[in-house]
Amino acid sequence: MTGDDRLREMEQAAGWRLRAGSVLVGASGAFWLVQAFAAAQTISGWIHGDTAKAMVLVAVFVAAGLLRAGLDHVGSGLAHRAADDVVSAERRRLLSHAAHRIEGGPSSAETAALVAQKLALVSPYLSRYRSAIMRVALVPPLILAASLAVSWAAALVLLIAGPLIPVFMALVGMAAREASERQMAEIGDMNALLIDRIAALPDMRLLDATARAEADFAARADSLRARTMAVLKVAFLSSTVLELFSALGVALVAVYVGFTLLGEIGFGHWGGLTVAEGVFVLLLAPEFFQPLRDMAAVWHDRATARAVAGELAALETQDRPAILGTGGRAAPLPGAATVRLEHASLRREGGLVDLPDMVVAPGEAVALVGPSGSGKSSALMALAGLFPLETGRLEVAGRPLSDATADGWRARLALVPQEVHVPDVALRAFLDPAGARDDPGPALRAAGAEEVVARLPDGLDARLGETGAGVSGGEARRLLVARAHLSGADVVLADEPTADLDDETARRVIAGLRAMVARGATLIVATHDPRLIAAVDRIVAMPAAAEGAA
Repeated sequence: MTGDDRLREMEQAAGWRLRAGSVLVGASGAFWLVQAFAAAQTISGWIHGDTAKAMVLVAVFVAAGLLRAGLDHVGSGLAHRAADDVVSAERRRLLSHAAHRIEGGPSSAETAALVAQKLALVSPYLSRYRSAIMRVALVPPLILAASLAVSWAAALVLLIAGPLIPVFMALVGMAAREASERQMAEIGDMNALLIDRIAALPDMRLLDATARAEADFAARADSLRARTMAVLKVAFLSSTVLELFSALGVALVAVYVGFTLLGEIGFGHWGGLTVAEGVFVLLLAPEFFQPLRDMAAVWHDRATARAVAGELAALETQDRPAILGTGGRAAPLPGAATVRLEHASLRREGGLVDLPDMVVAPGEAVALVGPSGSGKSSALMALAGLFPLETGRLEVAGRPLSDATADGWRARLALVPQEVHVPDVALRAFLDPAGARDDPGPALRAAGAEEVVARLPDGLDARLGETGAGVSGGEARRLLVARAHLSGADVVLADEPTADLDDETARRVIAGLRAMVARGATLIVATHDPRLIAAVDRIVAMPAAAEGAA
């Protein structure tokens, strides 16, 4: 799917309100012909001393103006509300996509930039582009026809000057699209860099690398400035082209009307040009170019919207695993926490990954072992219903793991990932999201994480940031083990919980995991750490590892 396809989807989602709003805004522009006629007749009457119809003509002018303003207000309101609803729906869709993403794809900073900054740039396109196109299709032809009825020379000037503007706008639009795409990409990269540097700030201070980080950030900010200026240069170029041709067109019409009324030009009209006709044509000429001005403004909105839609299309076409279930809260799946995996495989990058046949009984501690890349982490994700099986069968609590049972099964699970991801909440809320425990102390002691919390300046009220800034990798994993304790889960899935940890830290993490087994929880860990392997009840080798050993 391309960015243009994605934009068309958004326009279709806007529905009748966008179409109706565009028609009303386009129709409002046609009432200027009525106003121009009334104004021209009034001015001609004043010049010739005939003011009998002046009040009627003024009333017609005001009534047409009010009707024009009313149609524009109602039409613009419909279009803007439709655009806001579409953007809101796209935000929900994008957030749902991000929530269902297990691996790969943009960082949370890039997603945040897309949700908070970039999607808002689609709204001007949705609310104004179709209306501008409708006005271009309706108003200039009507004005051209009205001008032709008075003077073929004035109509010829408008006919020559008008079409040149869309031609140059199309040429400039190609550069505008490329510049907008580069600017959108730079905004996402800038947000990702900022989040990364904030998360690594303690380490940068320890390594005395703040000056280097500032230099990198300044370079990226300068790059964003250059990208933004490139977009502005294109915008100013297109505006210059538009104003040049529109000014020339209006000036030529004014010169022709003026010299014709002075008697210096005797051609280009149908048997003479009256003052009323001349003023009428003069009033129409600027309005002939106004819809083209509006289109020039939304042309850049379109280029920006296409760049954003291209990012959305690329994100949504990424090959990502489909999570079983809805991902919402559900009652725990009843039954003994038995896990049975038979003849199963997953489709990952590079092909199929075979999973081992195994049966894990309630309260058992099992280690999935194998070299890096053998699929241990993917196997854990499959057991949680986060990666769908390509072949085979997975039963949990005596039932097949499916969309109907996945949410209830995950309600019984606790996951200890290899890398910490912390929402922007206090540590207390992160450790116990349900608020089920008044005192997290026993869980912190069981995980060996009491001293970690005590060392933090704000203790349980500390906010660690997305990647756990302020705690080391081993401390973060101890906090994750404490979180699993507090959840009361009867099945714990741990992915390389002791990787790259020193002996003392690894011992504490292993003790925390064993404490959950001691209270009856089932433990399945993916590891190649001999220290953790020695602490489990039995080992299950990944098929690739078993073949390698053979």
